[in-house]
This record gives sequence, structure tokens and C-alpha cells, in this order.
Amino acid sequence: MTENKKNQNHPSEDQDMIKLVDNLNRKDDVNLNRRAFLKASFGTTVAIGLATTPFGVLSAMGKNEDGSEKIAIADADELALGEAKNFNYPSEDETAVLVRTPDDKYVAYNNKCTHLQCPVFYEHKDNVLLCPCHKGYFDVNNGHPVSGPPQRELPKILVEVQDGKVYAVGREYRHSE
Repeated sequence: MTENKKNQNHPSEDQDMIKLVDNLNRKDDVNLNRRAFLKASFGTTVAIGLATTPFGVLSAMGKNEDGSEKIAIADADELALGEAKNFNYPSEDETAVLVRTPDDKYVAYNNKCTHLQCPVFYEHKDNVLLCPCHKGYFDVNNGHPVSGPPQRELPKILVEVQDGKVYAVGREYRHSE
């Protein structure tokens, strides 16, 4: 064997001592780094929480739980029993239908069929919501499909009657069981 190979296998004792001392110091460094990391992480979490709190408070003040606003749909006496009115909610791009049922309740739903998004209309004669595209029928009282291809109920719009006006106050997304 050559002398170079012998030296590679057996480093000098001075180098061994330096490596041993370095390893002892590194253990202390690792503990300090972990502690510092945890402190910094906790501090960052607290700072982000405090920084975002005002935004949560402001958004909760003017809107309903689902983020939608309260919008007047119609006067309470505008619709006779068994009549419907189309309106937009929660934005101008989303159409909906308000129905005053024969038993004098106000119900509202998004008027896009859950099958292929065709418009849904109220049929007073049968007291159902009808999708004419594929003859899908929905129960006007709960928005659940009664017959036809739709398998999911219509998204419900929550309504309130206050001071002689009907308001849309939020949406409820449901899933059939």
C-alpha cells in the first residue's frame, strides 16, 4: 500500500480533536436554533392574528354569516298567494326566484336547475318549480327534486319579512341525503 492511502485511513490526532470539539459546540447551536425558531414561529403567528383581526371585525359588521348582504326583494303585499318574482342575488349575475306559496310563506331559490343550469320557473297550477329543459320538477317548499333528471336540490336563499318588505339575507347550500 502506498503511504497516501495509509494517511487517508488514519488522519492525524489533531484533526480528530478539532472535529470532536466542533461536534460538542454544534449540539448547543442546534438547541439554540430550535428554541429561536419556535419563538419566532410563535411570534409570527401572534402578529398575523393581531394584524388580521380588524378585517374580520369589519367584514362581520355589514354582512351576514355567509358574506352576503341583506337586499330588499319586494314589498310583502306585492305578490299574491301563488305568485313568483325573479330577482338577482347575491350579485347582479346570479338570478333567483321568490315565491309566495299558497299557504302564505315566502321561499326563494337560485333559479338555475342543478342538472344543466337551465332557468327554473314557478308553476302555480302544480305548486312546483319547473325546469323546462328536461322536465325537472322541484318541491316549492324545500327545493328538493321531485322528478326528472335533477338529483340535487336548489340552493336556498334565506328570506325575512320585516316592516312590510321581503329581504334576501343569505344563501344555504344543502346536499340531498
